[in-house]
Amino acid sequence: MRSVRASAPQLAAIEPYDPKYIPADVMISANENSLDVPFEIRREIEHEIRKVPFNRYPDPLANDLRDMIAEANGLDRDQVLMGNGGDELLFDLALAWGGPGRTFLNFPPTFSVYRNNAQLTNTAIVDVARKEDFSLDEEAILARLAQGDIDYAIVTSPNNPTGGLATGNIVRAMLEASDALIMVDEAYFEFSRYTVRPLLEEHDNLVILRTFSKAFSLAGVRMGYLLGNSAVLNEFKKVRQPYSVDAVSQAIARIVYANRAQFEKGIDAIIEQREVVFDALNSLEGVSAFPSDSNYILFKLDERIDAGKVWADLLEAGVLVRDFSRSAGLENCLRASIGTPEENERFLQELVRIVNMT
Repeated sequence: MRSVRASAPQLAAIEPYDPKYIPADVMISANENSLDVPFEIRREIEHEIRKVPFNRYPDPLANDLRDMIAEANGLDRDQVLMGNGGDELLFDLALAWGGPGRTFLNFPPTFSVYRNNAQLTNTAIVDVARKEDFSLDEEAILARLAQGDIDYAIVTSPNNPTGGLATGNIVRAMLEASDALIMVDEAYFEFSRYTVRPLLEEHDNLVILRTFSKAFSLAGVRMGYLLGNSAVLNEFKKVRQPYSVDAVSQAIARIVYANRAQFEKGIDAIIEQREVVFDALNSLEGVSAFPSDSNYILFKLDERIDAGKVWADLLEAGVLVRDFSRSAGLENCLRASIGTPEENERFLQELVRIVNMT
């Protein structure tokens, strides 16, 4: 039997993204909303889906949904672009602004997919590490942008997995320091109540990424969107997959977005529980939690405790959190999504038991 030709050389250094999706009683590893879409909204969704012709291709740009989002954000339709989750739009960014001879500015520790997309598109990567408290190093960032060779950068706000915001001041400074395209990933902005949306009025080199996966409980549906300058979004259209957002997902997202006010109570509950979990973690000897503006909390275990083992012991007890203990800059850290009060209590009880046995 003949052997298979090797894959593209840039794949050699890439590890497949692995979110460690393992069934557990308490699933608080993936920053999902632990509350599903409310029953009454699901009834509306079912009615809307009945009207979808499955034998026809969907509207390739999801224009009805674009109109809804544009109106809510004070924009025109051509300033909104839908995608198959934020992941498609992140890859489209690397396709449109990256490539051989192009450079991506990254701010680790942050979402690892940004780096992977750059590697897949043969884009050079420049890292400007965050400070010890995981805030952005503004002086170092602006100095690097001033060199003039950066094509795009991604600022995550709140940052995943560390949880902190990037203020409008630093984003504005970056936009004014360079003609690089600056994407602000606001996947979790509903939990911070903070957005850089006002900066779109002043800066053509800003694009904002958002998603339905977190606050709106649609991680299983795959729907993300961009807000930006129409000329910038037109470049994204050149590389996006045709019909990438299917008709059923569009129907679901339209109903959810029209009813988005009904999710506010659940968002408020997550923010309230975030403070409960944060205080409980910091009260536990050997554990230090980092402040978060999102729906998750990163916490570090002291040197005498093996975070990897704690992760395994939690899983054995039916609680799945995210293990970052072997990631650069996140050594001995774990991340817990904010679940329901019952899920959070179960997680904290098991963590206390395991840490006290160490």
